[in-house]
Amino acid sequence: MTDHDDAEMFARLRTLWRDVDPVPANLIDRMVAAVAADGLNREYALLTLVEGEFGAVRGEADALTLQFSDGTTSILLHVTTTASGRRRIDGWVDTATAEIVLTQGERARNTAPAETGRFVFDEVPPGLTRVRLTTGEGDDTRTLSTPQFEL
Repeated sequence: MTDHDDAEMFARLRTLWRDVDPVPANLIDRMVAAVAADGLNREYALLTLVEGEFGAVRGEADALTLQFSDGTTSILLHVTTTASGRRRIDGWVDTATAEIVLTQGERARNTAPAETGRFVFDEVPPGLTRVRLTTGEGDDTRTLSTPQFEL
């Protein structure tokens, strides 16, 4: 076999696999997101190791804005502290969403966003939190789950 024969055989194999078992349309985006999220726990651990009096760097406002995306769906969270010391989460999602679930350990709260994509979670206790949203209907449902973040 010559190099030309090998190249022709590999080209036919690529064509066969592209027809028989094509790469899912969103696989590349999901893999990029998975690789990007892989080091978040390590980065969070490093950030929590920093000690000292750095609170003034963040300013006086006790608010946090977070954005998460998987390439097709984005979720924006604005977190503020209430008078009771708990948190209020105002959120917006840019796609039709069936359900949004906020989890903290074993506790879960769910809501459905308005037609504008807006949703609210009131009186959320501080702690590690994750938000999961389900989009689509029937067999075409997808789930976007944020990494854990500290409230």
